[in-house]
Amino acid sequence: MDFQSVVFYFFSTVMVLASLRVITARNPVHAALFLVLAFFSAGGIWMLLHAEFLAIALVMVYVGAVMVLFLFVVMMLDINLERIRQGFWSYLPVGALIGVLMVVEMVMVLGGRYFGLDAMPKPAEVEQGYSNTKELGRLLYTEYVYPFELASIVLLVAMVAAVALTLRKRKNVKIIDPAEQVAVKRDDRVRIVSMRAEKE
Repeated sequence: MDFQSVVFYFFSTVMVLASLRVITARNPVHAALFLVLAFFSAGGIWMLLHAEFLAIALVMVYVGAVMVLFLFVVMMLDINLERIRQGFWSYLPVGALIGVLMVVEMVMVLGGRYFGLDAMPKPAEVEQGYSNTKELGRLLYTEYVYPFELASIVLLVAMVAAVALTLRKRKNVKIIDPAEQVAVKRDDRVRIVSMRAEKE
C-alpha cells in the first residue's frame, strides 16, 4: 500500500467518524465543530483527486462562511435540549427503519463490482500548466450548462421566496419609510415655542 492510499484511508476514516459524531453529539456546538472536521477531511480527499479548486472552495465556503454562521446562530440561541429530546423515543423506530434502508441501498450501489477500488483508476497525471479551475469552468459552461442554469434558477427562486416571506406586512407593527425620513424638513421636527418665564 503506497503513501497516497494511506492518506486516503486516514482522511476517509476521520470523515466517517466525524460524520457519526455530528449526529450523535449531545451538544449542538460540538456537532457543528465535528461537521467542520468532516469538511476539512473531504477537502483533503478532493486534494488527493487533483481537484484543488473544489477543495479550497469547500474549505472557504462551507468552513469559512456557512459553519461560522451555524456556530453563531447555535451559540446565540438558548436551545432547550431537554425539550428537544422529549419525543426522541417515539420517532426512533421510524428513524431506525429509514436508516437501515439507506444503508442497504448504499451497500447495493457502492458494493458492486463497478465501485470497487479496482474499478476506480487513479487520476491521470496532469500536464504542466494545467488549470483545474479552467477545466471545471469549461465543463460547467459547455457540457453541463443546462443543469447549471437550472440550479441557479432554483436558488434564485428560493432567495426571492425567502425575502417575500420575511417582508410580509404584519398588524400592530411600526413600519419605517426611508423616503419619508430623507424628505423630512427642519420645520417638521423642531418647533420653537415662546413661553413666559416662571421665575422673575
